[in-house]
Amino acid sequence: MGLARTLSIALSGVSGRLVEVEADLSAGLPGLTFTGLPDVSVMESRDRIRAAVLNSGYNWPNKRITVALLPADLRKNGSMFDLALAVAVLAAAGEVPAATLSEVVWLGELGLDGRLRPTRGVLPAALAAHELGVPTIVVSMGNAEEAALVSGLTVLAAHSLAEVIAALRADGPPLRVAHCPDRPDIDELPDLADVVGQPIARRALEIAAAGAHHLLLQGAPGAGKTMLAERLPSILPPLEPHEALEVTAIHSVAGVLPTGTGLLRRPPLQSPHHTSSMAALVGGGSGLGRPGAASLAHRGVLVLDEAAEFKPTVLDSLRQPLESGTIVLHRTGGAVEYPARFQLVLATNPCPCGAPKDSDCNCRPDARRRYQRRLSGPLLDRIDLRIPVDPVSHADLMGDQAQPESSAVVAERVAAARAAARRRWASCGWSTNAEVPGPVLRSRAWRPPRAALARLDEEVELGRLSARGCDRVLKLAWTLSDLAGTSSPGLAEVSEAVWLRTGRASGLVS
Repeated sequence: MGLARTLSIALSGVSGRLVEVEADLSAGLPGLTFTGLPDVSVMESRDRIRAAVLNSGYNWPNKRITVALLPADLRKNGSMFDLALAVAVLAAAGEVPAATLSEVVWLGELGLDGRLRPTRGVLPAALAAHELGVPTIVVSMGNAEEAALVSGLTVLAAHSLAEVIAALRADGPPLRVAHCPDRPDIDELPDLADVVGQPIARRALEIAAAGAHHLLLQGAPGAGKTMLAERLPSILPPLEPHEALEVTAIHSVAGVLPTGTGLLRRPPLQSPHHTSSMAALVGGGSGLGRPGAASLAHRGVLVLDEAAEFKPTVLDSLRQPLESGTIVLHRTGGAVEYPARFQLVLATNPCPCGAPKDSDCNCRPDARRRYQRRLSGPLLDRIDLRIPVDPVSHADLMGDQAQPESSAVVAERVAAARAAARRRWASCGWSTNAEVPGPVLRSRAWRPPRAALARLDEEVELGRLSARGCDRVLKLAWTLSDLAGTSSPGLAEVSEAVWLRTGRASGLVS
């Protein structure tokens, strides 16, 4: 009787694949059946789109309707197929012209009254449509600015199904063309000027920012560990355009991107509570898993405050992402991959009682050891800087010392160091020292002079540094060299890097 075809996008993580929605009307018992691995939300759309069409003032075909979602072996998840399904059925029934429908991607959830509602994942879907050569996309008004972030793609927006049908039939005004929002980030970030004292921890924070290194802050309660960790994003450079698209796409898939928000140009900060589950941290859920805090912190900072209070299994789930920069979730609905290249900051007390001084601690030695062992050796081996944070002295807290450096001042030095690293590694595709593989740093071309490696060689010979630890010391040394403005690490930089990694004072060079 009638056949029509529209296009939509199926998401797997932050990647999208083109889906052809074919609707066929034939004689038989009235009803709507699906083929092509739809999930429950897609199956439920039969009731949503029927009510939306009727409540928009149009007739629902009293025919046997078969909808094929192609490719048929690809799982279809979510409610963003509603609009494509409704338009395909109406085109097959002759209610709207079917000539150009297959040159447009249709994305949106339909309410029973015909309203076109925003859905999560529109930005990565729009990116996929553009990459696949589809010139136009139709979305809800609530997703218009998000989809318009993709340059070179025509984004049309509507409030309701009735507007879409009227535009297709030329009975009403054409759909609105959405434009990319240009909103500067105006949210104020916590400033390093608020941190009193702590020169060593402030220095470590600057080094971590300059090289994208992971950081452990261990010390008494109230010493400023959390304040320091939360101020790391304020000294990081803004995201590059392609990084901003990645980060915004992940937040869109997770459904946490505020309506009307432009690109997220600042490195994100995630600070989950210590009772968080493994799924909350690395992602999960039924069907295809959703991104967790680690992926939401991509290109930014993941702060685990009170780290020793997290379940050890939850902490150890970060070991693979810290190496690979990605998280692959295998579920019954299939496997999905999310980016997760974040800076990890662990903040923890040295013992359960949290006494301000070691002399006031009433924990038994075995209790202190058990508490500290909650951070496993393999996890700590992936942490570049391990810094003790001592309580702030009364003189620093109540004195009239000079105002501490602000985040803006420190951020300038961090930006200069990162620019030096980017120039050095540009031909290899890396932008920070933390990304450089260990074998490259140990190669003849990039290895520091033998005299500069004396302290590092000693630690490795004594078995106090693993092979991974040796590589991370070299990465730190290159970051220290970039901050110092030298062409390569010398004895001072390598020795300081050993101290920052191991905490042994003999690693410092006076």
